[in-house]
Amino acid sequence: MKVKWKYSYLKKDINEIESTLHKVVNSTQPILKNASIQLLESGGKRIRPVFVLLSAKFGQYNLQSIKNVAATLEIIHMASLVHDDVIDEASLRRGKPTINSTYNDRVAMYAGDFLFAKALECMSEIEIPLAHQKLSETILEICLGEIEQIKDKYNFDQNLKCYLRRIKRKTALLISASCEIGAIASGASPAFQKCLKDYGYYLGMSFQIMDDILDFTASEKELGKPSGSDLIQGNITLPVLFAMNDLALKEKIESIYEGIDPETVKPLINQIRKSTYIKEARKVSEAYLQKSLNSINSLPNSEAKEMLILIAKNIGNRKN
Repeated sequence: MKVKWKYSYLKKDINEIESTLHKVVNSTQPILKNASIQLLESGGKRIRPVFVLLSAKFGQYNLQSIKNVAATLEIIHMASLVHDDVIDEASLRRGKPTINSTYNDRVAMYAGDFLFAKALECMSEIEIPLAHQKLSETILEICLGEIEQIKDKYNFDQNLKCYLRRIKRKTALLISASCEIGAIASGASPAFQKCLKDYGYYLGMSFQIMDDILDFTASEKELGKPSGSDLIQGNITLPVLFAMNDLALKEKIESIYEGIDPETVKPLINQIRKSTYIKEARKVSEAYLQKSLNSINSLPNSEAKEMLILIAKNIGNRKN
């Protein structure tokens, strides 16, 4: 996702967070250090740190403390990606080799654990119990989501409720936590904390649904991985759920199995890409996006609020 940085006042702070990230993940162990740096330099969007910064603008903004929160949320995200790639046996992320393909699954799992530990160490600088409580709850839900995703692979007997619960845990809660904890750490009012938490949750749901749509509609170059990878890996996303209402498509979808030759799935991926089910999924994403925007209506007008609106609209129109 490319956001046009209309407001230059954040650029310096984002650069500070980038420097903090490199310091936090540094290690005397060469493999852990190289793996962490590889992940940092793989082109992440840094959207979670941005949400921490913007949410903190609604309280007493202090970059020296807020940057630790921002770095923590990004490192947790990075750790979850490492574990995700092991589960999915992915060789590419954002068009670059994954940690598990560079080393092996065992190294990748320990690298992910290392990053989780470094995130918690970084967060220890923040002496606000509520912030730690919210972070702990989020990590717990992320872990539950990962287990559910493993359990549901190639399970074609799913419903919309299962899918929404899974993406809530996979994506939405960490974005929601970024907004809420950023507000908590800056001492923003409970009312503002609630607005920002809801904004992040609904936006996270929209973001993940768009990800699942783009898995079919974007090119391999834009995705950094082959189109239709989720379906090939047995992950049942919203476009697939809708496509299964067509009995002919459902039969083809249910014939996919672990280890199937990706080439044999390409015709099905093209069918789904050209179907009306993509538009149906997009409508759901747009509904969540509108809820996200409605959540911050009561926030005072400011550059930070304008930026939150700009990011939300960008997510709705993104191509990768």
